[in-house]
Amino acid sequence: MKRGIIALGLLASLSAYSQESYVPQEGEGIVYFLPKTKVAIDIVATKVDYQPGDFCLYASRYLRLNDISTKPETHWEIKDIHVRLAGVPDSTKAYIMKLKDKSVASNIQLTDNGIVKAINTTSTEQESLPDYKLETPQPHENASKYMTEDILMAGSSAKMAELTAREIYNIRDSKNLILRGQADTMPKDGASLQLVIDQLNKQEKALMQAFTGITDRTDKVFTILVEPGDNVKEQIAARFSTQLGVLPTNNLAGDPIYVSVRNTSSLPVSEDGKKKKKDGIIYNVPGKGKVTVTYQGKKLFDDEMSFTQFGYTEVLIDGLFDKKVNTRVIFNPTTGGIVKIDKD
Repeated sequence: MKRGIIALGLLASLSAYSQESYVPQEGEGIVYFLPKTKVAIDIVATKVDYQPGDFCLYASRYLRLNDISTKPETHWEIKDIHVRLAGVPDSTKAYIMKLKDKSVASNIQLTDNGIVKAINTTSTEQESLPDYKLETPQPHENASKYMTEDILMAGSSAKMAELTAREIYNIRDSKNLILRGQADTMPKDGASLQLVIDQLNKQEKALMQAFTGITDRTDKVFTILVEPGDNVKEQIAARFSTQLGVLPTNNLAGDPIYVSVRNTSSLPVSEDGKKKKKDGIIYNVPGKGKVTVTYQGKKLFDDEMSFTQFGYTEVLIDGLFDKKVNTRVIFNPTTGGIVKIDKD
């Protein structure tokens, strides 16, 4: 195995066999990369949009609802912050695996960006984003749909609000009579009872929104990638503003979200060239790092994770891939470490 200049033709061929098992012709070599590990910070932020109701000015008078805003408003909230690792090709660790007559390491699986995933087998590991079950705005019922003729024909907003409030109280009285079994006409069974109660709740909610207004919540994920060095101390990953949402690091309108990465590994860092003279497949032995994310003085994440930068590289010697032994290897595309190795 030699590390050196990569032929342009081989680099161009990466896209042809990415994510697939590729069997080269005699005399060919396969270009692959080892990954370096970045910290991916997924900020789940919620945009909250509020629109006042038509009768917001009368909410206190007729429904005893105080502090109902009469002005539209939009603000942002941090719903959650998730920290994970992401593997990207390390341009300083690009290698060519050349085939030899006695070698059976002829089947190599790569990711879309050329990181080695498996040799002589297929990796089932999938790199996918977590399912954050994002919240999206739901349809709102039109309050006028449930307003009586008297309400709609009223001559002023104040009178409409008064009659709408009375209708809300009538709906509540109807629910109470049904639940107590005192209604003149009672539902015949439990399913019918639930159907009637659900419909009354739906009407009440729609009419109430004419006073309280409508609030829509929309979740959005912002992903920030941070590449750790030897020790990253309180690096600003992003900024957050309740008025503007997630902002870049240079926008001082938001408060900083800090990330720290501390090398906690005691693994030696080997030198390429001295230890890599043997021919074979070069792979990573990742080390450990402590990742901490803080915002407004609160620690949102604090855990130890695996990093290629805090480890070293090793070699799977060619002897493991001679024609007498069928060796299968699966690598972690995020760290470049070995996940599984077996042979027969």
